[in-house]
Amino acid sequence: MFNWQEQQMQSMLSAKSAPVFFDALSGVAKQLGFDYCAYDMRLPWPVAEPKVVSLNNYSSSWQQRYQQERYQKVDPTVAHGRQSNLPMVWSDKHVASNRPFWEDARAHGLHAGWAQSCYDAKGISGLLNLSRSNDSVSHKELREISLKLAWLVGVAHEGLSQLLIEKHMPEAATQLTEREIEVLRWTADGKTSGEVSEIMNISDRTVNFHISNTLKKLNATNKTAAAIKAVRLGIL
Repeated sequence: MFNWQEQQMQSMLSAKSAPVFFDALSGVAKQLGFDYCAYDMRLPWPVAEPKVVSLNNYSSSWQQRYQQERYQKVDPTVAHGRQSNLPMVWSDKHVASNRPFWEDARAHGLHAGWAQSCYDAKGISGLLNLSRSNDSVSHKELREISLKLAWLVGVAHEGLSQLLIEKHMPEAATQLTEREIEVLRWTADGKTSGEVSEIMNISDRTVNFHISNTLKKLNATNKTAAAIKAVRLGIL
């Protein structure tokens, strides 16, 4: 297991771009018996409709169909990944829950699969979805590869999030000063600038100065949005 991990780590973590990393990830998935590999990174912002960055090697027809039918909203693997970090094996129970979706997926060559999500301290989630065009995923097979799959989820999320975050959510790397964090924390608790100035024994002008700096760093339109974004990014 250790030697296998070392080999895969070298092929993936040496990648300098997300597409190269994903190609290596897809190769590992192939070794484990899966034809198709998909990784979805769900950002914690915007709150109303979080951005999702997707990489996959599905057929172009399935990718087009998935987007056209807005399957992201009804895909059982996505729903499961948002509720649990436990792995999910495609089963008759899941098929019964949304038969039209699964019948469409099977029509495009997706007959069996496995999925698991991963969350990090910045509120960013990743969903690794592996599938194939034939055979079910048996209990025996899972026993043999479960440790490799669990390891692969973490490596995929760590590697791809590092390569994608700077482009898609640069605020994730924001560094606030201790004063800015303290002001924002009181703001998140609903305190006005005047109340924060009294609590921290600083002037209103200084409070507003820190808030202004925070808005710029977090690319937020107002202090409420800044506080919410800071919480979701794990800054507060």
